[in-house]
Amino acid sequence: MEVTMDPLFLAWSYFRRRKLQQCSDICTKILQDNPYDQAAWSLKTRALTEMVYIDEVEVDQEGIAEMMLDESSIAQVARPGTSLRLPGTSQGGGPTPAVRPMTQSGRPITGFVRPSTQSGRPGTMEQAIKTPRTASTARPVTSASGRFIRLGTASMLTNPEGPFINLSRLNLAKYSQKPNLSRTLFEYIFHHENDVKNVSVANLKHQKNLLALYCCFNKKLLFHHQALDLAAQATEHAQFKDWWWKVQLGKCYYRLGLYREAEKQFRSALNHQEMVDTYLYLAKVYQRLDQPITALNLFKQGLDHFPGEVTLLTGIARIHEEMNNIPSATEYYKDVLKQDNTHVEAIACIGSNHFYTDQPEIALRFYRRLLQMGVYNCQLYNNLGLCCFYAQQYDMTLSSFERAMTLVANDEEQADVWYNIGHVAVGIGDLTLAYQCFKLALAFNNDHAEAYNNLAVLELRKGRIEQSKAFLQTAASLAPHMYEPHFNLSILSEKVGDLQSSYTAAQKSEDAFPEHVDTQQVLKQLRQHFAVL
Repeated sequence: MEVTMDPLFLAWSYFRRRKLQQCSDICTKILQDNPYDQAAWSLKTRALTEMVYIDEVEVDQEGIAEMMLDESSIAQVARPGTSLRLPGTSQGGGPTPAVRPMTQSGRPITGFVRPSTQSGRPGTMEQAIKTPRTASTARPVTSASGRFIRLGTASMLTNPEGPFINLSRLNLAKYSQKPNLSRTLFEYIFHHENDVKNVSVANLKHQKNLLALYCCFNKKLLFHHQALDLAAQATEHAQFKDWWWKVQLGKCYYRLGLYREAEKQFRSALNHQEMVDTYLYLAKVYQRLDQPITALNLFKQGLDHFPGEVTLLTGIARIHEEMNNIPSATEYYKDVLKQDNTHVEAIACIGSNHFYTDQPEIALRFYRRLLQMGVYNCQLYNNLGLCCFYAQQYDMTLSSFERAMTLVANDEEQADVWYNIGHVAVGIGDLTLAYQCFKLALAFNNDHAEAYNNLAVLELRKGRIEQSKAFLQTAASLAPHMYEPHFNLSILSEKVGDLQSSYTAAQKSEDAFPEHVDTQQVLKQLRQHFAVL
């Protein structure tokens, strides 16, 4: 006699094993037989949500629209050390651009790629368009809201016949009074359908007059009178005591750009229940409002309630790193490793810091630790090759780069590997090999500014002045935040007698790196020339 497993139990088993599509299919069959089965409905809702779930704490991409049309800026000229939008000034003895390369926004390149660390906050629309979305694509983020819309349309693939829940016909007032169903429904609407407006109406607890105010002034929140009634009913049912719903309302406000309202909801949720995620969400709000000091104080407040919490320590280290306070960031990353000695981000950032402070042997130990942990990619072998080269372990250098070559995922990574091999060739004096490597780097990535700069220097050594000048101008246009192309172009222009171009390039070099002594000397000499004229 064959014994069959209960379909709902089997679906739940698939859900726990992350076989979400099989779970959804079984729940669909159950609902076809009994459309009013709330357990199957709730489980399918959770399965569909998990398919497209994105951790709101980590993912925070700022699009061009959000950056250029930001209405929340208060102080255009903030005090040094109080803003994430100002280029770092080497606070606390941090490295200069002469030692550690900088991003377009003036921050040092970190040892770990995180969401939105590539984009920063460019000052002009031209820079914003040039800035790639992430490390793996060159397309800029046009708008964060556009990403949510695309996620909503992509979620339709989970059910080709149409949406699982018809939100327009849903009685949200009825579901808001059922705690078990309302939470799964909220997450489905928020993550799967990405309909923030309906989510805000459905579940959360805000005043009628506040909603009416937003209806008048914000087109994103044009709710009907029925929405006000639904919000009032949900408020009466929750009695303002459920911290989870307040966090969800804060997330909705955050997506809609209402950061001060999100702050109020997260603060209220913390008053009801201390949770690590709430601290992280609230810190995101303060970082978007360009208040890093407030975010740091909030993280430290969270550490008082959750001593040694890794995510809070990591948040503090990230803010210090973005403010160019590298020594403090390193100390907090070390605290992270005391709690979790397998934390990849902390190991990578500490290794990167040791590399840029002339300690390649110690950096090599951290990168080898990552290799032992199973991190196996092109970037790691690239870093291993550079550490071996600067630690004078030449037998391991080229083998590391060869391994990196076998693991490249795109042309940009291939270009970086060839550029580093060319850098090694310059170090050992083989300029012919270096020239070929830089050419190969440009063949894979025609926008590689560092390769253009180094090629210009090699061309100048061969006496090809015009070719060298063209390469330097290209490098300066591709990477205006780098001081090297501007400085080299200034020196070259001065040698050929073009003092005006030399002075202009030297000024751009000074803007990119104000503490550069050689640039200051060139400017001083040029001003003396102009004074004599």
